Amino acid sequence: MTRPPPTSEAELDEELSNPRDATVAALAGTPGDIIVLGAGGKMGPTLARMAVRAAERADGGNRRRVIAASRFSSPAAEEALHASGVETIRCDLLDRDAVRRLPDAPNVIYMAGQKFGTSGAPSRTWMQNVVVPSICAERYARSRIVAFSTGNVYALTPPSSGGARESDPLAPVGEYAASCLGRERVFEHYSAASGSEIVLLRLNYAIDLRYGVLVDIAARIMRGEAVPLAMGWVNVIFQRDANRAALELLPHASSPPLVVNVTGSETIGVRAVAEELARRLERDVAFEGHEAPNALLSDSSLMRRLLGAPEMPLGTLLDWVAAWVGGGNPLLGKPTGFEKRDGSF
Repeated sequence: MTRPPPTSEAELDEELSNPRDATVAALAGTPGDIIVLGAGGKMGPTLARMAVRAAERADGGNRRRVIAASRFSSPAAEEALHASGVETIRCDLLDRDAVRRLPDAPNVIYMAGQKFGTSGAPSRTWMQNVVVPSICAERYARSRIVAFSTGNVYALTPPSSGGARESDPLAPVGEYAASCLGRERVFEHYSAASGSEIVLLRLNYAIDLRYGVLVDIAARIMRGEAVPLAMGWVNVIFQRDANRAALELLPHASSPPLVVNVTGSETIGVRAVAEELARRLERDVAFEGHEAPNALLSDSSLMRRLLGAPEMPLGTLLDWVAAWVGGGNPLLGKPTGFEKRDGSF
């Protein structure tokens, strides 16, 4: 291994929240407080911590407010944010009055949304993915906003194409993807109506060592389960690189919104990475089905032109995932569903 992997969640969170010089420079160019809306999910806590660390360097040690707003179902997660210098506010973003009472901030990272459970409760997914953005975009119409979206809004593309580009026609499959396109349209509306400066960040797939496509595959191998091949190719990006990208895109916010695919530079074969993980885990691997001719893929050329390539090499990421999963370290137990081709989550 070129770098030793984290051996605890504390070490992992430290790694995921480590800004680079470009992150510091981006916040130096976007002064003022930062609020992270929907900060209680998988990525929000480490992104908020990264914002604190980058802002302290950008501001010469002076403290600007970094605020995390969420329902915060985990008191431990909220306490960990406090310990890192992040202010927290418990807020249901569907409550217009509660959102109206949130503090002003010139910089907004919007991360709220719902994916899993869509099939069983589609109306709630639409409320979370369309109505909540409307409430928040209206409240922060004068702020610059980086709003998380998803590559699921694209049609499936052949791996030889390099993935969907930001200018490609959109063809969401299933209610989750359709509602995410609805979220984008809401932000576009407020940008046109109010001049809000916005980046729409289409992410797929972020990788922590506790969740993500590679973790899903490694966990299947450890359990002796077959790895599905129907979605035979994927893009992945280490969560630290995705966190950095979100903060570094703040100076690029514009009206109309800038749309940027945020993902890794490589088109990765599921079969190939499963074999590599099995080798590292010293386990056999079995497969289920065959690769379809297309997959959910995104071209990250624009991101790389604006921000540079992701810094985490795929080989190191495979090493780290194998060490983490093989060592029995904690997992979130939230499979990505990357193998689903019908958009049903």
